[in-house]
Amino acid sequence: MVKSVFKTKEELTRIIPEFNEIQDRALREKTLQVWIDAMKENNWDIASLQRMPFTLLVEKVSTSFISHVRTVCRMCIAMLDVLKDAYGDRIELSRDKLIAGALLADVGKLHEYSKEGDRFIFSKSSKYLRHPFVGVALASKHDIPEDVLHIIAVHSKEAAGFKRSPEAIIFHHADFTEFELVQ
Repeated sequence: MVKSVFKTKEELTRIIPEFNEIQDRALREKTLQVWIDAMKENNWDIASLQRMPFTLLVEKVSTSFISHVRTVCRMCIAMLDVLKDAYGDRIELSRDKLIAGALLADVGKLHEYSKEGDRFIFSKSSKYLRHPFVGVALASKHDIPEDVLHIIAVHSKEAAGFKRSPEAIIFHHADFTEFELVQ
């Protein structure tokens, strides 16, 4: 079991190297563990995650789930760097928490989606819970900080009108920018 968890961590950091951008080792390990548990609970393997479309809300999406997660995370890092360069300490932003939130925001899709043969479909549970809710539940099991849970919780349309933290604002806009451009 330990070997398979190690192998899965190694595979995840290979396909999503942005995990290594989290400097706080404990937060990085917790973030990886959320992914590993979500994969195990729903029988996902690395190859399927690489083929899975990032959304099932649009037909014929060519962008994969992994590509979406990585792209949005990298956009968040770039936005944070520009803001830090422009405003310095006048704007408080946590790089590690933004990156962890970016990597965890869509992890609930591993519950929301399922595989039927070679097709990806909405799971039965998606009728009741969308990925932000499931993502918060998965992440909270691993003591992910509340401000990271907040990023997961408020990133989608369900949080319209809810006040977002600076990190959540950055993620929300990066996520929707990428979503609207690749439809």
